[in-house]
Amino acid sequence: MKRRFSALTIVALLGLVALPFAAACKKKAPTTAPEARPPVTSKPAETPVAPPPKPAPSTDIESQDITNLDIESLNKKGYLNDAFFDFDQSDLREDARSTLATDAQWLKKHPSVQVLIEGHCDERGTAAYNLALGDRRANAAKEYLVSLGIDASRIKTISYGKERPFCTESSESCWQKNRRAHLVITAK
Repeated sequence: MKRRFSALTIVALLGLVALPFAAACKKKAPTTAPEARPPVTSKPAETPVAPPPKPAPSTDIESQDITNLDIESLNKKGYLNDAFFDFDQSDLREDARSTLATDAQWLKKHPSVQVLIEGHCDERGTAAYNLALGDRRANAAKEYLVSLGIDASRIKTISYGKERPFCTESSESCWQKNRRAHLVITAK
């Protein structure tokens, strides 16, 4: 009887020793959704650009031959218009998109014209902050023109921040005029 007991004891001990190994051989549970992530890309997702509004009807100014005018006269004629921004913003408003769409149409008709987009701000904020904000505004206008089919090599940008105000009064109506992307013809 001692041998049976010791045989049973040995079988029981072997079972206890084998139990952890049997548990380790279990099939792994399928991967859940939080663990199955898509690979990370270094390029951020591009935001879609809204289609531009229909440009304004053609005027006599647009139909004139620009080759007879010097650059200063071209800028005085007002072929290109400014895009305005809300306070402390560099996102294009709907009226700015409409204005830039009209500018893009004119630039498409005159493919040799090159422009400089100046970013401007109102007097509030530090000089450094407004230089950065003006840069974002100028680049927002440039990116929108490029999205409308204007070659990026024709457009340069610069920020003047609050250093070149259009209006010098300290009022909201004046500040609104200073928050702009100003397009200047630099070559024809």
